[in-house]
Amino acid sequence: MLWNSRSLLPIVGHDEMPSIRRFTMLLTITTEHAPATDLGFLLHKHPDNVRTVSFPFGDAHVFFPEAEVERCTAALLVEIDPVGLVRRRGRKGQESFTLAGYVNDRPFAASSFLSVVIGKMFGTAMTGRCDQRPELAATPLGFTVEVPVVPVRGGEPVLRSLFEPLGYEVEATPVPLDEAFPAWGASRYWSVRLTGVVRLAELLSHLYVLLPVLDDDKHYWVGEDEARKLLDKAGDWLGAHPERELISRRYLKHRRSLADDVLARLTDDAPDDQSSVDEERDLEEAQVEERISLNQRRLDAVTAAIVDTGASRVLDLGCGEGRLLAQLQKIPQIAQVTGADVSTRALDRAADRLHLDELSDRQRDRVALIQAGLTYRDARFAGFDAATLIEVIEHLDEPRLAALEQVVFAHAAPAMVIVTTPNREHNIRFASLPAGEFRHRDHRFEWTRAEFAQWAERVASIHGYKVRFAPIGDDDAEVGPPTQMAVFSR
Repeated sequence: MLWNSRSLLPIVGHDEMPSIRRFTMLLTITTEHAPATDLGFLLHKHPDNVRTVSFPFGDAHVFFPEAEVERCTAALLVEIDPVGLVRRRGRKGQESFTLAGYVNDRPFAASSFLSVVIGKMFGTAMTGRCDQRPELAATPLGFTVEVPVVPVRGGEPVLRSLFEPLGYEVEATPVPLDEAFPAWGASRYWSVRLTGVVRLAELLSHLYVLLPVLDDDKHYWVGEDEARKLLDKAGDWLGAHPERELISRRYLKHRRSLADDVLARLTDDAPDDQSSVDEERDLEEAQVEERISLNQRRLDAVTAAIVDTGASRVLDLGCGEGRLLAQLQKIPQIAQVTGADVSTRALDRAADRLHLDELSDRQRDRVALIQAGLTYRDARFAGFDAATLIEVIEHLDEPRLAALEQVVFAHAAPAMVIVTTPNREHNIRFASLPAGEFRHRDHRFEWTRAEFAQWAERVASIHGYKVRFAPIGDDDAEVGPPTQMAVFSR
């Protein structure tokens, strides 16, 4: 079978004509990250071949309608046999004959059938493994995904609420009930185009989980295995997603006990013993810096920078136990301060530090705490004069910084952003570092002054900011200050 690269429809000879009982659903993934043909390595599929796999409900094909150095597209086409589906159900005694079994949207609408095919056809890619291009598999790349027919229960708002927090630009076009009769209005189906910078493994896991969530249905029984599958496929991102409850309940077909168990696992940041370990590591870092009162000097420097600009609405991203919030709370100029952190335990401690239960209604209105992941777009981050990232970025894997940049500088886009991070050069001035090379065992990296400046200047240039740098702590003539601060402004 040959494929028409323009329309993505099969070109078949008369003897190859598929059964008229079969219909198709389609998904395409496109990249322009040169060389774009490396998409074949990432998907473990050769661009010159058509890969076909048979499923109980029909056949699936992976092919590349375009494979050039500048642009490459992988297409996943699933041929569904609706008559065969009904007959198989009848043989198993699961369902008697009904017209709805033969006449429905399953053969052409992206649903749990497509999700199952993604898991099978791209299973290795979804793990993030690529022996030929390991560095590429670990790097966020620009992708465009198109699905012509997606059933969305709840319409465009639900579609956007699921994908936009993950960093995607969403284009959604309603599919009319009948093009010949536009007065009939739109259907519940949408033509969807997603554009984002993500790792391919993340992209596939998002599609695998969220396509059946959009549809709010599954074609198979859901039990405890499905709950484990959800945690396995989405555990890295679902816990911080603003719609994690909706996703969990729909993915598990509204089986409340399963969904509640998944949500409990997601919101329980760490078992008690892990929480104790984290506290011990935080104490180690504090002890390293205690001699020079570095933490308080950081808070004072950030507070001064905020006051100097006249900012009145401040968002502290990765607020932890709320030390900066408590300091800003005392300043009359600050009309609203909001702390965001992924850890519910940290937010509980912040609430205690801020004495939220003892504040008057007027004082309480000035302070808010929200649970949120910093690498997922969140509408609650918008509308602030200033945002702070105090000793936060070094806790992220470097490939995730691209997502953080988009969330903070492109989507939240406050007039001012303050970032502080350790200066690795200064570490030799600390007599003992329990964490070894870094000041905290959870740090993924620590930058030199030159490395931090290079990152900050690139971010400022891309997103339309100016940036200035300031030392925090004594500025050693040889190795610089212990903490470095970048102040981004428009």
